Amino acid sequence: MLKSVARAVGAGIRLSAAATSTRTLPLSCPTLRSPSAATTRPFTRSLWMMSSSGASSGYRPKLLTTKVLKPSLSCGCGGLHTEGDKAFGDFLSDEIKEEKKLQKNKTLPKMSGGWQLEMNGTEAKLSRDIGGEKVTVTFNVNNSIPPNFEEEAEQGQQKPEEDEPEIVSTPNFVVEVVKPSAKHSLVFDCHFPEDEMGHGEGEEESDIFAIREVSFQPEGDTDWKETSYTLNTDSLDWALYDHLMDFLADRGVDNTFADELMELSTAVEHQEYIKFLEDLQGFVKCS
Repeated sequence: MLKSVARAVGAGIRLSAAATSTRTLPLSCPTLRSPSAATTRPFTRSLWMMSSSGASSGYRPKLLTTKVLKPSLSCGCGGLHTEGDKAFGDFLSDEIKEEKKLQKNKTLPKMSGGWQLEMNGTEAKLSRDIGGEKVTVTFNVNNSIPPNFEEEAEQGQQKPEEDEPEIVSTPNFVVEVVKPSAKHSLVFDCHFPEDEMGHGEGEEESDIFAIREVSFQPEGDTDWKETSYTLNTDSLDWALYDHLMDFLADRGVDNTFADELMELSTAVEHQEYIKFLEDLQGFVKCS
């Protein structure tokens, strides 16, 4: 009874918070939620926005200057090199060092439940076999970090360093369930809602993720077929929605899985961010 009430209230939140998805597998547009048990780290992106001369004071870096920066042609690569490039490279060196200090996972955390991980750039695929069925969960870490500093920037306020928001990756994810005798796979488009329903002592824990859409799709097809009927859960009967959530939980996609997925996604995103900074530094310095 409590579980149904919690999901009914949580589904009410989904009616006002769920965003329109792009029909590709996997979906990479993030939704905002508060950090839970996932691995987090201090928010250090865009350091100029947190300094006294950053966005909080209304300052924006100048893209054009009246001073002409003379290029240096000492490098054998034949590319343009300016004083600005040198300053940019020095900044990136400091940024990379700081991010590596904050990196909590040198290796990617393991998922419980026998999930096997495959990586393809920023895309991750988790798979497991259970009772003759194959369950695959796919997500992409691109654009999975919600912007947590907008309110302070608009009000011209600056948080103390110890109160800075922490980064948590909350990607949309797609669950595909394949049965041996079925011609099509059952596909769930899932996300982390913007608002997380709280629960008091003695109450059953609410779901920290939600189903946005359900559809039958050709097995292994990476494109969502618009010609296949898609069930949107915004106006779905609560009893049917409960059964769909229980169907996923029976196959290992539950709150514990969602927490671990956020931890994994946060670690992958941070690794990719550091790698991007290193590649950007090499590009700027022609090294």
